[in-house]
Amino acid sequence: MAKKAPHKSTTSAETPAAKPSTAPHKQVNVAVDDGGVRIIHPYSDGEIVKSFDSAHKTRVREGLPVPLGATWDGLGVNFALFSANATKVELCLFNDQGEQYDVIELPEYTDEVWHGYLPDARPGLLYAYRVHGPYDPHNGHRFNPAKLLLDPYAKQIVGELKWDDALFAYDMQSDKKDLHLDNRDSAEFLPKCRVIDPAFSWARSRKNHIPWEETLIYETHVRGYTMRHPAVPEHLRGTFSGLSTPQIVDYIKSLGVTSVELMPIHAFTDDRHLQEKGLHNFWGYNTLSFFAPHPQYMATHTVNEFKQMIATLHAAGIEVILDVVYNHTAEGNELGPTLSFKGIDNASYYRLMPDNKRYYINDTGTGNTLNLSHPRVLQMVTDSLRYWATEMQVDGFRFDLATILGRESYGFDEGCGFLDTCRQDPVLSQCKLIAEPWDCGPGGYQVGGFPPGWTEWNDRFRDSVRKFWRGDESQLAQFATRLSGSADLFNHRGRKPYASVNFITAHDGFTLNDLVSYENKHNRANGEDGKDGSDNNISANYGVEGPTDDPAINELRLRQMRNMLATLLFSQGTPMLLAGDEFARSQNGNNNAYCQDTDIAWVNWNIEDKGKSMILFTYRLIALRKRFPILHRGRFLTGAVHEKLNVKDVSWFQPRGEEMTDEAWADPHAKSIAMLLDGRAQPTGLLRYGSLSTVLLLFNASHEEVVFTLPSVAHGESWRHIFDTFQPDDVNEHNFDFGREYICPSRTVALFELLSAGKHSA
Repeated sequence: MAKKAPHKSTTSAETPAAKPSTAPHKQVNVAVDDGGVRIIHPYSDGEIVKSFDSAHKTRVREGLPVPLGATWDGLGVNFALFSANATKVELCLFNDQGEQYDVIELPEYTDEVWHGYLPDARPGLLYAYRVHGPYDPHNGHRFNPAKLLLDPYAKQIVGELKWDDALFAYDMQSDKKDLHLDNRDSAEFLPKCRVIDPAFSWARSRKNHIPWEETLIYETHVRGYTMRHPAVPEHLRGTFSGLSTPQIVDYIKSLGVTSVELMPIHAFTDDRHLQEKGLHNFWGYNTLSFFAPHPQYMATHTVNEFKQMIATLHAAGIEVILDVVYNHTAEGNELGPTLSFKGIDNASYYRLMPDNKRYYINDTGTGNTLNLSHPRVLQMVTDSLRYWATEMQVDGFRFDLATILGRESYGFDEGCGFLDTCRQDPVLSQCKLIAEPWDCGPGGYQVGGFPPGWTEWNDRFRDSVRKFWRGDESQLAQFATRLSGSADLFNHRGRKPYASVNFITAHDGFTLNDLVSYENKHNRANGEDGKDGSDNNISANYGVEGPTDDPAINELRLRQMRNMLATLLFSQGTPMLLAGDEFARSQNGNNNAYCQDTDIAWVNWNIEDKGKSMILFTYRLIALRKRFPILHRGRFLTGAVHEKLNVKDVSWFQPRGEEMTDEAWADPHAKSIAMLLDGRAQPTGLLRYGSLSTVLLLFNASHEEVVFTLPSVAHGESWRHIFDTFQPDDVNEHNFDFGREYICPSRTVALFELLSAGKHSA
């Protein structure tokens, strides 16, 4: 496994992350009484670098309860922290070595917000909190002022979490588990919050506001995409600056994609069990802070580095969508660490079991679930989204396990507080909002169930396309439904075809190359005995598991990759392409590389010949999608006849030219179909430039070649063969008269354009 680059930090020297510190723990004298948990005499061991500054205590002012977080106004910093159940909040200040030198009690409590104003404080100040209150797990309270806590609204996190038993609010050695208080100081093991100066000159940078029907998403990972790219300087690899490298930006732009979707960039932490195995939380679905960029992605250790990346991508005409995780946090269940929310107000931030609030509702499968039914938690999430959309100029968001966000105490509700808030918010309603419409809880599968204004990952498209091209039986009707925009799921309440985010592959699962090279997952490197990752991959290896020198197998694998990419780009809806699929990137059969901060998950830019041919093929596919607007219509296809022109917007044909019948749709052995899309049949009578093109698509998933009779079309003269996946390098266009037979090779997609009077090839 490749060695992970060391993190540069301004905090104190690191101890081994996966092992308890061998140095004596600082003990905090704690008393537990009817008033809760309180510190009697903090920091009397004489090890503090700078003595308590009484001037700060006398000069601290009441400040304001808004905005939440640490806000510099040019003269000082206002600190505001929500906690409905705390009895006291202390602001702790640290020097650049991570050593605490001051403790200041926030003097005022207004509307469940503790606040204070520190004159003369400046950006760069390092801080965190200690929060007092009852330690009563059975009633949902887990206050322990011995545990340092991150500000949920911190705009920058400095340093890395260093795993140690002191991070847990309870005594891990006690047979009472989480019921027995631990009084060790956790400060040296927790990263710190930094006050920032938000100033940044955006100059001419503007959001691009690309219409949904023209959107083409490219899912990638800041670190994984840049770690092996030869044009990225070594010190910038794995960072926002690396993704801003001109060669990276030029390549993404050259593909023709419109929007980059970045896997989580909110500050996150490694899981302890992974570090003990020498692994890392590579994907980042383990959020520590909802307002701060991940520290290890900042080569300059400044928040402005993220803004510069956004400005650079915007200047290239590329939108930026963030994959965000608001369904859970890194604190886990009742046996997890106390890092922020759990110690600030556990009973407010998390959904707890109603009959015993010691335990957490786990609809996420990760131990805890954020309680968006609470107004302050809902505020935190929407404040975070608005911050990234305005201050950081992000264009949209993809919500991990989004069904969680739509849950109230009684279950999923499309009229819940969060979804309603996004819909009416003047900022968020203008962003691209993408739901992963499922979670692990009851009634969690909600594909098609989100309200207007949202788009959704459509896993039914993924599964149907995979099954069709693998040659499974009884797939034709489902395949046609997915090709035409999944109207069965999304055609209601004025939603449009682009509400379906279509994908064949994503970060979770096989890459496209591995989808046609492996029948089984190969996750041994994850250290979980192959128990992790899905077993339902709907994949095929076509004769050999993994790489092979057999030319026939390799040619078939390439053609199947081309078939699935062509299906993705020629389908109604919003296509999402996984970065690297365009040049046949492999993860060696690993379908769950969440913990692989290694060559397994890093994009390999040493592209072989087959990869180079795939890039050229992808260029051409995307260009064809843009050339024919009928392939990405803004309205659902209906199949209704246009009265004046006597044409339909979509028609389906059997190979021999007859229109599809109920019997033909039900034939379990049918694996070939023709789809005619007529851009002249506009349902409203409105005409747009370039929308009149008419195309014929042939899909043959059979193991044998199939003879298609090309149908005749009103007001047309012939068909021009533009493209097929069997001979993708053949750019010679050939004309075919109506009624002529076309021999479609096995496992092939072909595209024809209708020629009308005066439109002939040379």
